[in-house]
Amino acid sequence: MLKILFIGDVVGRPGRRVLRRLMPELKERYRADLVIANAENSAGGIGATPSTVGELHELGVDIITMGNHVWRHSELVARLDELPYTLRPANYPPGTPGHGAIATNTQDGTPVAVLNLQGRVFMEPIDCPFRTAQRLVPELKEQARIIIVDFHAEATSEKVAMGWFLDGKVTAVIGTHTHVATADERILHHGTAYITDVGMTGPHDSVIGVKKEIAIRRFVQGIPIHFQVAKGEERLEAVLIECDPATGRASAIHRLRH
Repeated sequence: MLKILFIGDVVGRPGRRVLRRLMPELKERYRADLVIANAENSAGGIGATPSTVGELHELGVDIITMGNHVWRHSELVARLDELPYTLRPANYPPGTPGHGAIATNTQDGTPVAVLNLQGRVFMEPIDCPFRTAQRLVPELKEQARIIIVDFHAEATSEKVAMGWFLDGKVTAVIGTHTHVATADERILHHGTAYITDVGMTGPHDSVIGVKKEIAIRRFVQGIPIHFQVAKGEERLEAVLIECDPATGRASAIHRLRH
């Protein structure tokens, strides 16, 4: 049985600090064959840089996924083509820098593919994630039976729909972006592990990673305010997926909090 650890959105320095502190324990306890983390907010709480994704990779994160904030820092955009372990959503138009999917091997040589997609409800009007998945999943299936999808989306309904759309076609559909872990992890009818949102790794004494006072002021006054990463309680949220390398089907998904 193969184990894959998927770590929820890493937010700023606190998120990176949590990973630095916990990664040895996570590896020892869960014996994950592959580690994936969404890191689109790993630099100052919004966006990422080559330095932050490189730090996570050095800590033992094998594949790093992104989302709509991947374009925030020009130094990362300029390097995306050179960082095969760092994915941006695959449903951006042709010619967009970077890679939307990757096929890699675990340490024992088992092929695993990772696909990054972005939703469109309440987000940028980019290419359809459903049609992109329909096109890319068969191609990835030729390289790996195990396929993990990071669906970075705002709307719960869109995420749930993607889970059912890909049920039996991929190993797992893991929701990211909203930073609040949901309690709906399960194995769908045809063997796909699913959760609407895996949660956040970073400062939980906050409003989805932002200082409470700043977020509240923005809601009360309606004035755009520069967000700042919160301090305080730091926590990691993730899921552990157990799957069969021979069939690509998931047998269990466990919600984790440390």
